[in-house]
Amino acid sequence: MSKSLKVVLVGLPGSGKSSFGRQLAHELRFPYLDLDQQIEEKSQMKISEIFSVHGEGKFRELETEMLSELLDRDESFVLAAGGGAPCFNDNMDLINQKSVSVYLDVPLSTISKRLGTSKVQSRPMFFNLDQGEITLKLKSLLAERDFYYNQAKIKLSGDDFSAELLMYELISQLKN
Repeated sequence: MSKSLKVVLVGLPGSGKSSFGRQLAHELRFPYLDLDQQIEEKSQMKISEIFSVHGEGKFRELETEMLSELLDRDESFVLAAGGGAPCFNDNMDLINQKSVSVYLDVPLSTISKRLGTSKVQSRPMFFNLDQGEITLKLKSLLAERDFYYNQAKIKLSGDDFSAELLMYELISQLKN
């Protein structure tokens, strides 16, 4: 009997969940899923629209529903969770019960550079912020969310880690 393996990546916006998630999924030969994209497809609204029309509370409700639905599937995948997803509605407990959670703990200076002015336009949370304001916003988010992120089963720290390193960590986790 084969059991499905779900890997859920958590961390701050800009920590590399999407790009690293795609790389890891490719290495594992698993589908790659993005929680926000899944919400947008199901609701047929952009995340920014959900926030502006229905508010953050409704978005967090949809986020928890979609997370639960995905984690209940009988298939393996790599999922990039939105930066706030682990911090609401006991989502981190759900993630840890039904998957191998991985915290991408990337230095704020690296994330701040990644979120430089060119990429900020696609991220409503950082829209119209300069580099200093982006760094302050990231520090604030980390202070609020670090408690949840640190509950992940695996923590990868630094600004240069590989899918191979994570696969080694996953194998260690699965053996335990």
